[in-house]
Amino acid sequence: MSTHLNFINRSSDTNNSQIVIYQKNVATGVDELAVAWRVIQNCGVSDNYPFTFPQSMDISASDSWGNYTQRRATQHGEMHHVVLTGSGGMLLPCGPATSSREVQVRNDLSKGAINAGIYKDGRLLALKSNIAPGQKAVFEFKPTIWIGAVSQAVPGAVMNSAILSDVNTELSLLGIASADIVMTGGGCGSNPPPFSFTLENVVMA
Repeated sequence: MSTHLNFINRSSDTNNSQIVIYQKNVATGVDELAVAWRVIQNCGVSDNYPFTFPQSMDISASDSWGNYTQRRATQHGEMHHVVLTGSGGMLLPCGPATSSREVQVRNDLSKGAINAGIYKDGRLLALKSNIAPGQKAVFEFKPTIWIGAVSQAVPGAVMNSAILSDVNTELSLLGIASADIVMTGGGCGSNPPPFSFTLENVVMA
C-alpha cells in the first residue's frame, strides 16, 4: 500500500525555503546522519506538491571497485548478502533477518568493503557505508516521516547535523491512505513564528 500525500504551502515564508522529507533508520545510533529522501523546492505560498510514499522498498549495494548491484525488492524481516560469483559480485537474498523488524545486508566477500542503500519510490532513503567483510548493515523504519524547512539540502545526499537540527516534526503515516501536509508559520520581522507541519484531510486505509 502507498500513502498519497500533498504538501501545501500556507506559510508566510519569504526565504523560498527548501522542504526536506526523510526517514530515520531506528536500528542505528541517534547520531547517525540521515539521507534527504525528497526535497521540495520553489513551492510558493499557496502552491502544492503531490507525491507518493510507498510501503515497498528496494535495496542495492556497491563495492570498493565502484560497481553497483541491481536493485531488488525487499521488506522487513529479510536478509541479503553480497557474494562473489563466477560473474563477479552479486546481491542475493539469503533467508530471514535475525529480526522481523529489520532489513539486513551482510558482506560475504573475502575482501573489500561495501555500501548498502535502501530506496523508496526510486529515491535513496537510507545508506550504510564501509561494511567490512563479515559485517552487516541493519535498517529498520517506523511508519513515520520527518519534515522541516531547511536550506542547502540535496536529494539523495547525506544531511549534516546542522540541517538535521532544523527538522523536528515527525508525522505518523500508519494506516493513512492519503493526506495533506500543510505548512504554516514563517514571515518577516525579527521574530517570525516557526514553521509548523500538520496533517489535514486524512483518509484512513
